[in-house]
Amino acid sequence: MSPSSILDDETADLIARTCLCQRIQRAGRIIGRRFDEAFRSLGINNWQFSVLAALRQLRSPTIGELAETLGMDRTTLTKNLKPLSRRELLRVSTDEHDARARRVTLTEAGGEILAGAKEGWHQAQRAVAAGIPPEELAQLTSSLERFQAAGRG
Repeated sequence: MSPSSILDDETADLIARTCLCQRIQRAGRIIGRRFDEAFRSLGINNWQFSVLAALRQLRSPTIGELAETLGMDRTTLTKNLKPLSRRELLRVSTDEHDARARRVTLTEAGGEILAGAKEGWHQAQRAVAAGIPPEELAQLTSSLERFQAAGRG
């Protein structure tokens, strides 16, 4: 390895102190674990909860629409829907108007799991929010919403 291919100390320090990607990923993992614990008794994790909640809100979206809402690519989403489909928490079916499109629908069992997750979600949400002063939480939420909206363009 040549000396120019080694990251210099100044840049390494800058990354450690300021990297938004690392900070957001770490915060996401910490928050995700809190929600995972809230949903553990239901046999779902925070990502699966997010899928079920999105399906409840969107009401039978295409895989593409669901992927866009969740901020992921279609291939990864399709792979991750399979365990929920096997548990019959959702159903993937061909669109009645376009045989190339597939729609994802929340099943009654999925709705029951989602309803059962309600109190755990409230508790985890309150616990995470309690660690952030209200004005900072409002600013963080607003900033994340703007970032997400900009990312769709």
